[in-house]
Amino acid sequence: MRAMTYRGPYKVQVAEKPDPRIEHPNDAIVRVTHAAICGSDLHLYHGMMPDTRIGHTFGHEIVGIVHDVGSSVQSLSVGDRVMVPFNIACGSCYFCTRGLFSNCHNVNPNATAVGGIYGYSHTTGGYDGGQAEFVRVPFADVGPSVVPDWLSSEDALLLTDAFSTGYFGAQLGDIAEGDTVAVFGAGPVGLAAARSAWFLGAGRVIVLDHLDYRLDKARDFAFAETMHIGEVGDPVLAMKKATGYLGADVAIDAVGAEADGNLLQHVTAAKLKLQGGSPVAVNWAIDSVRKGGTVSMIGAYGPLVSAVRLGDAMNKGLTIRGNQAPVLRQWPRLLEHIQAGHVRPSELLTHRFPLEHIAEAYHVFSSKLDDCIKPVITIGED
Repeated sequence: MRAMTYRGPYKVQVAEKPDPRIEHPNDAIVRVTHAAICGSDLHLYHGMMPDTRIGHTFGHEIVGIVHDVGSSVQSLSVGDRVMVPFNIACGSCYFCTRGLFSNCHNVNPNATAVGGIYGYSHTTGGYDGGQAEFVRVPFADVGPSVVPDWLSSEDALLLTDAFSTGYFGAQLGDIAEGDTVAVFGAGPVGLAAARSAWFLGAGRVIVLDHLDYRLDKARDFAFAETMHIGEVGDPVLAMKKATGYLGADVAIDAVGAEADGNLLQHVTAAKLKLQGGSPVAVNWAIDSVRKGGTVSMIGAYGPLVSAVRLGDAMNKGLTIRGNQAPVLRQWPRLLEHIQAGHVRPSELLTHRFPLEHIAEAYHVFSSKLDDCIKPVITIGED
């Protein structure tokens, strides 16, 4: 099969790889029709994440057609159109039975925190991802779901990670009716978090970013107020001024490991790999939220130490919540919102590339060219 393969920082290419095969009776093989490039894929592309191996295939946002199933699979049949959550989960461990599918205890031998993730570094299990013609899907009765006939494949694709993660970020904020919510980062996840904050009762949503085209999207898609970080000077002071010097009730870090804004933090994290990621955005969130407020962390960070302002958080009495989104938990409510016409997640998609042009897709997305917010890779027919 043809698949995207990692060749080192800033280098990806399409190569021939063996077709995946059924390795366990609970497996399925999915013929991929749509995949996406996630902002967290860029952390891999930039060489930020440890144990990202040459030849690995990225991609954890997957929609496709069931091509084959193992002998124990009961919920899927060959020919089903399915959306595959980025979490790989067994469905029966201590954490899965509590809905913490992103922390499954049985799918990742390399860590005690995160569970398994398709197409990420070997710190998340080393599973090949879906930026390929085919992908092996373990525990096929647990993760993938048949896409409803009324749902487009592109809308379903955004539910496999980006929009579900944004919605989860808003949930982690424990938003009360009328709350002011600050979202740091106007990438796809931040935009989804900002839009979702309204669903949960926010009275005011403010999105902060340093790119005009992403702030335009925040106004059009998320109906949010916006702040240009490069124009307001100190974003913490700007947020304080905008909230009567109290601070936001909830702040969402939707940036993660490669946040700009502090040269020392960026160099030690992104260049020297001395931190698990630049903590600029989460520190801004901590300092921008009011005393007693909540910080939600959904931006991706590596497992190394980061210089987070824990003293500020403790002295302000903050609640800090974060995790990889347990995608399966988000789908029932999000499908209701989509079917009711409240949102179309596919409006976040701005660019479409065939698999053969995936190196260009990574370059355009990484370099923020052509006002790119979210690229989709089209691989096969539905």
